[in-house]
Amino acid sequence: MNGHRTDIESTFLEKVGKRRERVVVRSPGRVNLIGEHTDYNEGFVLPASVDKALVFVVSPRTDGMCYFYAADLRDEFSVPIFSIERTRKGWPNYLLGVIEEMKKMGFDVHGCDVVFGGDIPIGAGMSSSAAVECGFAFALNRLFDFGISRMDLVKLGQRSENNFVGLNCGIMDQFVNIFGEDKKVLKIDCRSLSYEYFPFERNDLAIVLCETEAKRSLASSEYNIRRQQCEAGVRVLQNHRAEIRSLRDVSPEFLKEHRDEMEPIVFRRCAYVVEENGRVLKACEDLHQNDFRSFGEQMYRSHSGLRDGYQVSSPDLDFLVESASSIDGVLGARMMGAGFGGCTINLVERESVDAFVDEMKGRYRQRTGRANNVYVTHIQSGTRLLPLIES
Repeated sequence: MNGHRTDIESTFLEKVGKRRERVVVRSPGRVNLIGEHTDYNEGFVLPASVDKALVFVVSPRTDGMCYFYAADLRDEFSVPIFSIERTRKGWPNYLLGVIEEMKKMGFDVHGCDVVFGGDIPIGAGMSSSAAVECGFAFALNRLFDFGISRMDLVKLGQRSENNFVGLNCGIMDQFVNIFGEDKKVLKIDCRSLSYEYFPFERNDLAIVLCETEAKRSLASSEYNIRRQQCEAGVRVLQNHRAEIRSLRDVSPEFLKEHRDEMEPIVFRRCAYVVEENGRVLKACEDLHQNDFRSFGEQMYRSHSGLRDGYQVSSPDLDFLVESASSIDGVLGARMMGAGFGGCTINLVERESVDAFVDEMKGRYRQRTGRANNVYVTHIQSGTRLLPLIES
């Protein structure tokens, strides 16, 4: 990350010039170890912020202009602060949405120069979008001394993506971006937004992501269908207990009692979510006990549920999980994210990581004829201010 910071600061000097008043912020990507498709059912998730991150250098302007430079894309964008609207260029919308939400909150952003970039791979499921939103919001908050709380920064980041970018994401990505801690995972209650840290202190373990390189063409439409199916199951159960708000309120036993009142596919969707919430809680117990063998088993069971019950996996994802399970040193593996492509997350003993990466790349190329990216990550803190280095 120090190398990326130096590159971004050098680019800032080149594009903007010397500015004594500036902030430098590191904003990480994230992984979700277990708890998939539970967030919109008011359940539990277990993400962590990682060592792949973006660096922002941000300084104020007094002329009412905003200048953005995306170093990784080698692209720039400028707009007056008083005429912000969505742009077809795409990437600036993640920044513009943050400014727009701050303006709605009554904060006066006078204009700014922004240069950012880093090593979060785009499209790998590490939520580079939340890193952009929260890193920029964090920087503006410090730069202009707005005094916005960390929780409100989380909600601001989510609103900017929902309202301005137009993606109906949950709150997990922004939450862990701001609240992530070194060597800890974060259990988030997606109903109450309460949270709890659990230790992940094994230096002899690495988190490895294996991409499928497949476009997730079905993810958006099928995501909406899964939400509707879960809501249909809740409506059936509410006929028996009016206090039920979501699948979060449902036990496996109660669900099974009323399975004949649901379409079979609706029952399967609901059963997966109820069971996945239980797996998250069990995984947290495993972390307290430092039992990563059991934790890995919860990951495998999660994938089986996503494949068979929720049916959001794909042949490539299944192949990667099956392959990982047969390699020495792998404790657990599952698909991560919305599904129908994307990547798998794997828990691998450090001494086996190099062999694992080579083996997975080789097997995937042999099966598909395509090369795939594999990323080795470690848990690090969430978005933080970096000390200034005077030139």
